[in-house]
Amino acid sequence: MKPPERIDLDTEQTEALLQRAKEALSEEDYKIIKSMVATIHLLSQSVDQKAASIRRLLKMLFGDRSEKIEKVLGGSDRPKDRDKPPKGNDNKPKGHGRNGADEYTGANKVDIPHPDLKPGDPCPGCREGKVYELKMPETVVRITGKPPLDAAVYRMQRLRCNRCGEIFKAPLPEGVGDEKYDAASGSMIALLKYGSGMPFNRLEGLQASLGVPLPASTQWEIVEQLADRIYPAYLELNFQGAQGDVVYNDDTTAKILELMKENKEEEPERKGIFTTGIVSNMPNGKIALFYTGRKHAGENMDDLLRQRQTHLENPIQMCDGLSRNAPKAFKTIFLNCLAHGRRKFVEVAAGFPGECQYILEALAKVYGNDAIAKERKMTPGQRLSFHQMNSSPVMKKLKTWFEEQLDQNQVEPNSGLGQAISYMIRHWKELTGFLRVKNAPLDNNICEMALKKAILHRKNALFYKTQHGAQVGDLFMSLIHTCNLTGANPFEYMVALQEHASELAEHPENWMPWNYTSQLSALES
Repeated sequence: MKPPERIDLDTEQTEALLQRAKEALSEEDYKIIKSMVATIHLLSQSVDQKAASIRRLLKMLFGDRSEKIEKVLGGSDRPKDRDKPPKGNDNKPKGHGRNGADEYTGANKVDIPHPDLKPGDPCPGCREGKVYELKMPETVVRITGKPPLDAAVYRMQRLRCNRCGEIFKAPLPEGVGDEKYDAASGSMIALLKYGSGMPFNRLEGLQASLGVPLPASTQWEIVEQLADRIYPAYLELNFQGAQGDVVYNDDTTAKILELMKENKEEEPERKGIFTTGIVSNMPNGKIALFYTGRKHAGENMDDLLRQRQTHLENPIQMCDGLSRNAPKAFKTIFLNCLAHGRRKFVEVAAGFPGECQYILEALAKVYGNDAIAKERKMTPGQRLSFHQMNSSPVMKKLKTWFEEQLDQNQVEPNSGLGQAISYMIRHWKELTGFLRVKNAPLDNNICEMALKKAILHRKNALFYKTQHGAQVGDLFMSLIHTCNLTGANPFEYMVALQEHASELAEHPENWMPWNYTSQLSALES
C-alpha cells in the first residue's frame, strides 16, 4: 500500500478547513471531522517529538554524527563552502600525509657525525675544495615497539672467599635507583588510565601477556603515591584557573560505588553523582579542571571562584541553559552556548527541513564571521566590532523571524520546532553575548571536549570505587588535559614534577605545564 502524502497545515488553514466543513456538513458530521483533525494534529505532534527523542537516543548510544548543514538536511541546495572563511593560500601543494621528523617531539634525538670527515677537511671527491656543514642534516625516523611498562632484571654476580666465607657482590650499574618503580612508570600508568581510558585490569592483562606482570592493585598504589607527591601542582592549577577572564563549565553523570551504596542504605537528600568540567582561559593558555562528586557545575564554580583575587573583574561564564550551571555566591557575566540552541534545530530538521535550513544557514554566517576573526587574529575589541557589524544584522533578522512564527501561529508552540524557537527567544540575551561583550565566546564546545576525558573513563572503567579514587582521577585528568591544551608533554611533565617534588612544594607556580621547562633549564644551568 502506498503511504499517504503528508500535508502540513498551519492554524489559519486548519480553521478555514473546519469552517468550510461546518457550512457543508451536518452538525454531527462536523463534530466527527473536527475530532479527526484534532486527533491527526496530536498524533503528528507526538510523532515529531518522539522522532527527535529517538534521534537523541541514537546519538547517546552510537555517538555524535556530523551536525554540518549538508549532513543534517541531506539534499540541501545550499552551496558548499558558502560561509567558510577565505584560505590564505589555495595553491599550496598537498603533502604526502606522513608525519615529518619535527612532529616527533618526544623522540630521542641522536646526532651522528660523519665517520671520516669534519668541517674544513679537503673534499675527497675533487680534492681541491673544502667541505662545510649544511644547516639541515639528513633525517631518518625509526620507531621501535616495547611494552607500555618495561622491566630490567639485574643479575649481580656474587663471589665467596673459600677461606673466610666473605661474599663479594657486583654493584648495580650507575643510574639504577633504589625503588622498584621509577618516576616514569607512575606517569605512564596515570597517562594510560586517566588520559587514554585504559582500566587497571586491562593494563594488567596486557603487561602479563608481554612478560612484565603489573597487578591492578599495584598500579593503584603507584598512582595514589604519585598523586600525593604532585598534589601541590593541582592546587596551584586551581588557583590559577580561578583568575581566568573566560570560564567554561558543564557536567556529566558519573558513578562512584561508595556514594551509590550510600544512596541505597542511607537515603541521602541528594543522590546525583556528576563530573564537572571547567576550562579557564588564561594568558598562558587554557586550564582544564575536573571535580567528581555530588556537587553540580554551579556549586563547583562557586568553590573555584572563592580563590579569585578581589581586584579582578567578574569573569565571563559560558555554559548551557541549565540553572544548575550558574554559581550562586559569585557574580559572573553569564552567557549561554549558541551550539546548544543550534542543536535543537538539528534534532528536528527531519520534520521541518525548510525552516531549519533557514535557521542553520543564518547561524552558519555567524560562525563563519567568528572564524574570519580568528583567521585575521583580531583583538577582542576588533572581534566585537566585527561581529556587531556583520553578525548583529543576521541575529536581529533571525529573532524577528522567530517571533513572527509564534505570534502569527505559523508554528505550533508545543511542536519540536516551536520548542526550539521558544528556547532561543527565552535565552536570547545570554546566547548573543558575543555582540555586546569583548572576548565572549559563541559556545561551550571546548568544555564539552574536555568532558570527553571523563566520559572516556566512564565508558571503559565504568566507575570509581571510592570518593578518594575519584579525587585522584580528577587530579590526573586536570593535569593531563591542561598539558594537552597548552601543548606540553603530559608524560614528561609528570616525571619532572616527581623528580623535583621538593621544589614543587616550595614554589608550585614555577611548575605549571606552560613554564616548567624554563624552570628545568634554570636548575640545570
